[in-house]
Amino acid sequence: MTKVIDSHLHVWASPQEAAERYPYFPGQEPSLPGHVDFLMECMEEAGVDGAFIVQPINHKFDHSYVTSALKKFPSKFVGCCLANPAKDGSGIKQLEDLVLKDGYRAVRFNPYLWPSGEKMTNEIGKTLFSKAGELGVPVGFMCMKGLLLHLQEIEKLCTEFPSTIVLLDHLAFCKPPKNDEERRGFSELLKLSRFPQIYVKFSALFRVSRNPYPYEDLSQVLAELVSSYGAHRVMWGSDFPFIVAECGYKESREAVSYLAKQGHLPSSAMEWIMGKTIMQLFDGKWSDIAN
Repeated sequence: MTKVIDSHLHVWASPQEAAERYPYFPGQEPSLPGHVDFLMECMEEAGVDGAFIVQPINHKFDHSYVTSALKKFPSKFVGCCLANPAKDGSGIKQLEDLVLKDGYRAVRFNPYLWPSGEKMTNEIGKTLFSKAGELGVPVGFMCMKGLLLHLQEIEKLCTEFPSTIVLLDHLAFCKPPKNDEERRGFSELLKLSRFPQIYVKFSALFRVSRNPYPYEDLSQVLAELVSSYGAHRVMWGSDFPFIVAECGYKESREAVSYLAKQGHLPSSAMEWIMGKTIMQLFDGKWSDIAN
């Protein structure tokens, strides 16, 4: 069996760890437990072999907690840092240091952290995106307010810098379409498959489904994603720890199996979605985990 790798989750310090060593960013104190030992328990119960940790907003640009988790469990985790689009350009050196010194293997672009009125295609954004390509690290996009709002920026960056790999977090926040705007958004998501560098995370299903667990309205969405991108460019992600309060961590893995069956996907496609895609993206990382 191919290993099961979670392509999207977060960890943050426990209140005690925050008080002693890893403070939260002011105003971003979490309301849920998300410390790494809790994650390890959930992964073990769910039979998940490894995970891709995305730097949480709770610690903003202070990556020390996630870095400690990467160092503590080097065979389990790959880290995705958070791009700092500060006007002074200091985020470019930060990105280099996080990749070259601390071993991060990807970077997240949160468009809502860009200075007011600025786009991800500004000079800093282009430099960060280009630098990610040079360093061989994918860029994840978080389009929380909708893909259509950021579509042109993503297309422009992908066109200008085709060697930078792109990950669209949480289906680019495209819900199963019910109206014309949603249909256009989902259609544009499928059309982005024309860029060979773009991959899609079938993640945080509770954020995009209109249905309760097991998120039945996403079966057709998953089938269409695989039809457009190929299973080798689609990957499952839980969005731990948020998913724990929604349906449970183990259940988030099981939902994908259910949806794949509903959408008549072959088991070979499931192997890609549940682990092979992200393992291939990171050069066989996780392949040394003992079965």
